[in-house]
Amino acid sequence: MPSFSKQIRVYFSPEKKLHDSLRNILGFYPGNISLYKLAFRHSSAAQQIKKGVKDSNERLEFLGDSVIGTVVADYLFKKFPYKDEGFLTKMRSKMVSRAKHNQIAVKLGLNNFIEANNDRFGTKPSSINGDAYEALIGAIYLDKGYKFAQKFILTRIINVHIDMDEVETKEVDFKSKFIEWAQKERKEFKFETLVDGTTVPDKQFVLQLTVDNEVVGTAQHISKKRAEQMIAEQACALLEI
Repeated sequence: MPSFSKQIRVYFSPEKKLHDSLRNILGFYPGNISLYKLAFRHSSAAQQIKKGVKDSNERLEFLGDSVIGTVVADYLFKKFPYKDEGFLTKMRSKMVSRAKHNQIAVKLGLNNFIEANNDRFGTKPSSINGDAYEALIGAIYLDKGYKFAQKFILTRIINVHIDMDEVETKEVDFKSKFIEWAQKERKEFKFETLVDGTTVPDKQFVLQLTVDNEVVGTAQHISKKRAEQMIAEQACALLEI
């Protein structure tokens, strides 16, 4: 329960409605409400505060992404004491994927708070919800500290919104994950077929993936779709997506 003085401050705050809405979603009253307002401001709706810098959620997104990654890594390390680094890396990749963050943001209702200029894009960018979620975690970290942010992620995100059995058994669509990243970062990429499996005796497809004309991976498999997934997984690992 918040202190009486805190309740009084919230009651007379010009941001009372936002305070109350966030309290219902997050389970606590924000301290520095300006951090949370910033967390929901997409760059399309931001103002330039100095050359090359806008009052958008991008810096908070960067911070929140790191906090989430650290909390999830610590959680997995303790939950699976006998699993190797490869298993832990794949599990973390699934839990912090852009698709998962977008999904969590919508489940929390964060999409209703986002400030964005849709006219600039025609439609909202596909990652806008997940970006806001990461920025929110950055805001919680700055407002309440690491331990509080860690507890929030563990108790209100992982325990409520992530099915660990499903995460462990579900395969990641690395090609979709890579393409989403490339589109967000405005990278030119190409999946090239070097050897067509339908034209050679061993039926093996050989594929190459380039990003901005640089080779980031090659793969070989009897299934072209499987080769694409393999090469995309290599790229995600190399580019730390």
